Amino acid sequence: MRTPPIIHATREADSARFLSVEQVDLEFSNGQRRTFERMKPHGHGAVIVVPMRDAGTVLLVREYGAGVGRYELGLPKGRLEHAETAEQGANRELKEEVGFGARRLTVLHKLALSPSYMAHMADVVLAQDLYPEKLPGDEPEELDIVPWRLDELHLLLGREDVTEGRSIAALFMAREYLAGRFVRA
Repeated sequence: MRTPPIIHATREADSARFLSVEQVDLEFSNGQRRTFERMKPHGHGAVIVVPMRDAGTVLLVREYGAGVGRYELGLPKGRLEHAETAEQGANRELKEEVGFGARRLTVLHKLALSPSYMAHMADVVLAQDLYPEKLPGDEPEELDIVPWRLDELHLLLGREDVTEGRSIAALFMAREYLAGRFVRA
């Protein structure tokens, strides 16, 4: 196992409402020095929710992705509020975006979006035993809810509107967990 680089300095480079950029001066074990830029997370973490309508069907949402300029089909997700646990935040996001709460919430794992330049991590939360409950959210328009069979994930991958890597990874994690094949090292 390698020794992590020495951090000699960090400084704010830029910031916006949801994003802060930080410069990090690093020295690697071989003596090489580099300045990296990374996006720091705002807030208290995030969740990606895998809502199971039944044992084999997940509920996906279609929402506009400003970063790619089109509607994307993926999982409900969002930032945690102050003092919220991953389970609490997942249940809130589920109620806001999908119109259901969950009686059973299981944190499966954490995912990074791009660990080379982002410090952001999100908890993947499996939501089961759903019941109808709607909370007002911050989405600018009503989201489309699309049921999808877990045994047809291979068909989902070929769609042009399914490109968000965290959603794809979380779906496979949930499928493997539900099949008893998900093992943490």
